[in-house]
Amino acid sequence: MSTVHAKKSHEFLKDVDKITRHDKTFWGVRDKRDIMAMGLPEWEDLRELASRIKMHTATHLADYLDKFSKKLESRGVTVHWAKDAEEFNEIVLGILNDHNAKKLVKSKSMLTEECEMNPYLEKNGIDVVETDLGERIIQLMDQKPSHIVMPALHISRDAIGEEFERRGISKEIGNHDPTYLTRCARYHLRDEFMKADAGLTGCNFGVAETGDVVVCTNEGNADMSTSMPKLHIVAMGLEKIVPDYDCLAVFQRLLCRSGTGQPTTTFTAHFEKARPGAEMHVVLVDNGRSDIIASEEHWQTLKCIRCGACMNTCPVYRRSTGYSYTYFIPGPIGVNLGMLKNPDKYFDNVSACSLCLSCSNVCPAKVDLGEQVYKWRQQLEEFGHESSVKKWMSRGMSMVFNHKWIYNSALWWSPMANHVPKFLMYSKINGWGKGHEMMRFPKKPFHVLWKKGKVK
Repeated sequence: MSTVHAKKSHEFLKDVDKITRHDKTFWGVRDKRDIMAMGLPEWEDLRELASRIKMHTATHLADYLDKFSKKLESRGVTVHWAKDAEEFNEIVLGILNDHNAKKLVKSKSMLTEECEMNPYLEKNGIDVVETDLGERIIQLMDQKPSHIVMPALHISRDAIGEEFERRGISKEIGNHDPTYLTRCARYHLRDEFMKADAGLTGCNFGVAETGDVVVCTNEGNADMSTSMPKLHIVAMGLEKIVPDYDCLAVFQRLLCRSGTGQPTTTFTAHFEKARPGAEMHVVLVDNGRSDIIASEEHWQTLKCIRCGACMNTCPVYRRSTGYSYTYFIPGPIGVNLGMLKNPDKYFDNVSACSLCLSCSNVCPAKVDLGEQVYKWRQQLEEFGHESSVKKWMSRGMSMVFNHKWIYNSALWWSPMANHVPKFLMYSKINGWGKGHEMMRFPKKPFHVLWKKGKVK
């Protein structure tokens, strides 16, 4: 019954201090989100509006993308269309080669992570430098993001300090003060910005009516990536499009409050064209998004605005870390996106869900994440990945609950389980005994006590 996720989680849970810190850290972000949400009486109205805007845009995507691209082209921006990751990577490399660019500075982009752009460019002789502090840390440590907004939050400041010392970024050995380490990173990255031949940014929102590329950051690294080099490349998924400024305002109020518990990001940059003497290229990437729209049961996953709120609230993610998942995006949204990408490869992640639906309740665009995971579980047999053990257990439970005399007999004999020796109760035979104390069955079931008037 153990999945890849369960096995990896088992290993991570051995480090109790690390897991406890991970859990408390992300629950703290969830707490901040709640404070922000409760401060806006119209919060639920904004969520509903965001959901409707996304639904409308998804059903009129071709029209809005055409309008968006024409606005950009009218201002001299070159627009490229990529059907998949391979074509996207080739386009970006082609642009860099055309400009003889050897060093690329990047602000955060989960799309480039999705398409594995960094290793592709590096293989082709491009020096790729992540400029988001968290992304830079995990790049230096040769790790993958464990969260889509806070990619290095699982790493302790001591580990970061030691890595900076090893790389020569930090000169004061043993000084792991966060303020000092941040200052060291700023000096280090400032030098990279100065030497860069090109800058690449992601895109939080693309405004169809005006042709704006909107990038939200807390560090200003997107602005530095575009103001220093004379070549700006934008990596944008098709689903990032919104109709106009009024719609943008809705998401702007929701994004940061949901993701980090802030009123807004420190920097919100609007890119409409290249600055004088520079060039701007926008690469619009499909990479399976059209297939998601075509899925009747799961298309709403495309409403996601990548805020990370579902991960911050998820009890499974918080207690197992992002590295226990097999898809590059962890948590509830990652479970669903992985299944849409390749159910044969990522099916094991659907077990990483308690079906508490907390993710659905906090999602700013009202993506029914937990409900989607439940639907995927029902489809596992269709994909040939159902658990035979769970299947027989379900059949047994169905027989018990559909036959009153079997159910009552089971309740009557259930206290016998209290006398099962511990070495059997907490062994490989009983998966339910892993990680927690088993319940003790009462001598008399609730409905018997109720009928006798002993409980009210």
